Amino acid sequence: MTLHLTRRRLFALASLATPLALQRAYAHHGWSSFDQDRPIYLEGQVVESRWRNPHAELVVETPAALALPADLKQRTLPPQSAGIDGAALLANTVLPTRKDRRWELELAPLTRMRAWQAAEIRTGDRVAAVGFTFKGEQGDAVMRVEYLFVGDKTYGLRSSPA
Repeated sequence: MTLHLTRRRLFALASLATPLALQRAYAHHGWSSFDQDRPIYLEGQVVESRWRNPHAELVVETPAALALPADLKQRTLPPQSAGIDGAALLANTVLPTRKDRRWELELAPLTRMRAWQAAEIRTGDRVAAVGFTFKGEQGDAVMRVEYLFVGDKTYGLRSSPA
């Protein structure tokens, strides 16, 4: 009888834990949640910085007249341990069609940010990024950052430096 009750309790606990785990997984988006066939460009001033795991996050206020930089397609990108065709990605980058001025940028985990030797980004800093948002630009104004531009430095956030 005790073994039967123990199994029943374990099943009940697992049933309760599963929705919580799914909620947490949804809150921190994996790469598959994003439209990786349509890279977008954002730039602006950081209005909020959350420099913590599971990944660093920034909230960026974009300018009203957001435009692609003339030199974007020619920018030199750092080699990564993951096979990314950065030149093709930059060549296909467009502006978002939605008109949100505030975007949440999901960066890499702090261990990867340290591997790139990226200094902590703070409120007031200016950044630019190429990355991906949800298919059809549906949902929240969230970008998963592929390349982060801070000052004269470029960081590839999909993987560690090569």
